[in-house]
Amino acid sequence: MDLNLREIRAFVTVADAGNFTRAAAQLHLSQPALTVQIRRLEENVGARLFDRNSRSVALTQTGRELLPLLRRSLDDMERVLRDARALGEGVSGTVRLACLPTFAASVLPDLIRTFREHVPRAGFQIRDAVASTVVELVRNEEADIGVTGGDVIDASLEVLHSGSDRLVVVCPKTHPLARKKRIAVVDLARSPLVLTASGTSVRTVVDTALAAAGCTLEVACEPTYMMTAVAMVRGGLGVTILPATAREVLAEPDLVARPIDDPAFVRATALVKKRGRTLPRITEAFIELFLRRA
Repeated sequence: MDLNLREIRAFVTVADAGNFTRAAAQLHLSQPALTVQIRRLEENVGARLFDRNSRSVALTQTGRELLPLLRRSLDDMERVLRDARALGEGVSGTVRLACLPTFAASVLPDLIRTFREHVPRAGFQIRDAVASTVVELVRNEEADIGVTGGDVIDASLEVLHSGSDRLVVVCPKTHPLARKKRIAVVDLARSPLVLTASGTSVRTVVDTALAAAGCTLEVACEPTYMMTAVAMVRGGLGVTILPATAREVLAEPDLVARPIDDPAFVRATALVKKRGRTLPRITEAFIELFLRRA
């Protein structure tokens, strides 16, 4: 049996109207066109659905039994069509985003709030992770887009936007470095460092910058996440180097951030997608907002 939406809608409309002329007007069809649709449905079902004469139309027994079933099918199919159109138009759906914790805790909440003012039905699946994991999630299509750190060398990814984060020294207000307006690389040798673990985008920048400056410094602790690094600095275990945008820094009243007097302490950032993949319309709309804000 090959039923289509037009034939089912025609059947339900005629049944409700009790008249082919009224039903045709409601469906914006000519009466002969409506009659053809009903005849095709009857052929597919294999039974007459209406008894009709010049004055009236009445459902047959088969028609009466089919009406609730086809009405329910019509409602389901129309709901699917509405949802499909909403997805296609970008007014509903889920943005699957992998991103650095720095981005997730600073810029992202405001972006989501602004986006939902225009697309209230938007959902967000957020995977906050270190840069290498962000790249992996996008490459494996577990996320549609990613905000990652460091240079993007993966040929399977397309860079949609490039940016940068300035790195700063974070230390307690009572620390000698807090009295300086800018920190020289040699100043960092006077205190143990709490650096994010090897493999994180921030640590890669720091190691490269220190190597270029010919410095070998004391690394006291190597946590993975910035929040842990900040907690260790607060606990007096040393000073750390983090992006200036890190909200973990702004939320600490007893800590201060000082710029580093070396242009090498800058982390590249990038918005990426899987190369050759078509993104959901809602994700494209979110990217448009991201680019305007960037």
